[in-house]
Amino acid sequence: MRISYIVNALSLIMMYIGIVLVAPALVAVYYHDFNSIFPFISAALISAGTGYLLRKIVPSSTQLENLNDIKKSEGLFIVAASWVIFALIAAIPYPFFNLSIINSLFEATSGITTTGATILTHFDYPKAFFFWRSFTQWIGGMGIIIMFIAVLPQFAVAGRQMFFAEAPGPTEDKFTPRVRNTASILWKLYLGLTILLICLLKLAGMPLFDAVCNSLSTMSAGGFSPHPHSIMGYDMPLITCIITFFMILAGTSFNLQYKAFQQRNPLVLFKDEEFRVYIGAIIILSLIIAFPLMFTNYYSIGDAFRHAAFHVVSLMTSSGFASSNYAQWAYSAQIILVIAMILSSCSSSAGGGIKIARLLLVFKVLKNEISKVLHPNAVIPVKHNEKAVSTEVLRQVIIFVLQYLAIFGVSAIIVTLIEHSHTIGFTSTFAAIGNIGPAFGEIGPMGSFDGMQVSTKIILILNMLVGRLELIPFIVMLNPEFWSFKNE
Repeated sequence: MRISYIVNALSLIMMYIGIVLVAPALVAVYYHDFNSIFPFISAALISAGTGYLLRKIVPSSTQLENLNDIKKSEGLFIVAASWVIFALIAAIPYPFFNLSIINSLFEATSGITTTGATILTHFDYPKAFFFWRSFTQWIGGMGIIIMFIAVLPQFAVAGRQMFFAEAPGPTEDKFTPRVRNTASILWKLYLGLTILLICLLKLAGMPLFDAVCNSLSTMSAGGFSPHPHSIMGYDMPLITCIITFFMILAGTSFNLQYKAFQQRNPLVLFKDEEFRVYIGAIIILSLIIAFPLMFTNYYSIGDAFRHAAFHVVSLMTSSGFASSNYAQWAYSAQIILVIAMILSSCSSSAGGGIKIARLLLVFKVLKNEISKVLHPNAVIPVKHNEKAVSTEVLRQVIIFVLQYLAIFGVSAIIVTLIEHSHTIGFTSTFAAIGNIGPAFGEIGPMGSFDGMQVSTKIILILNMLVGRLELIPFIVMLNPEFWSFKNE
């Protein structure tokens, strides 16, 4: 890997992160909270200043006209390094609000990875603080690298390597010839849906500041809310329904949404096999959960279906919002919610997890193997959206799922031993690597991760980063050959 190319990319990214950090400072100015300006301006200066110094330390990097010939290994490294750098910089303001170093890093990482797990035990913080939490999720929702591809012409063709690292899936779906154009289109769609949601929540009766923060966290499938009781705190059925709908969009492929928007036909969504399974799972799981809510928790029919659908969508899309405290629900309902967590969202969406497309392909491979027991000479191709999937892609998907489960299993066992609780160990780890946020037990929808050991928080921070990057850069970095640098 060429140091000059890497430094050029990372220095630009750090300078743009510095610009992003001005936003919460402006919020502080708007609300006349002048004590909150310094933490964010300090972080902005540190980020932009460090980026500028990097370009001075490696002079050759400033002479590069473009990064069109960047290698895949360099792209993967830049993606991974960008997330780590953004987490470190995003954490800088938090100690000014009396958060410890480890808690600051945990909250920042949970934000940029759109996990939504929080260490907050109270919500007595200024508005700029809550805006920054939600804003980091909004940026992370589509991916900071995609954003920079859209605004930095230097990345041009190099964006293909970075887009692969940022949103790898079973197949590549290029609806524009240049990834920079693709990223630009996706961000316009992302921004448009966010603005629409802000308007709808305001019209539904939510205060404007809360509408902005909750919209940023909804479209990013993040789950940070300025209200201590999440969406439940607003106690408005219309708000619950609006956020449920937009969480579904956040968990739907943005590529697919763009196609539906371009053709002015929402039925285009249902031509996609993954989306049909996604919607079908939401409906079926919601119906199953609604019955114990009615007969065990004594919800009305309307409330039972509304809360059931909200939490199924929230956990499938890894949003992590709560319209009710599901920790108090019937045990059978909580089991179904665990299934929702496992199913996850669609590929190329803001949601985390394994992704439904991968699970579908694994299921089809298993189905084919069972069929071959009865018909050993049969050639049965595995298809996705009526197209045959190559053996190489199937192999990669299966390896991905196995690696995902292996990382989860090892982390869960270690956390269980540290915390002396299998419930916390397994659910917190799965919530972290799946970027889901709240789990069960003490870290449920109304709980906090603050009481965990420092070592546990470090493990969960790593899991959040690995899960957000979908393992690809992390796995590649385990190869010693990857760590080969040269000055050019």
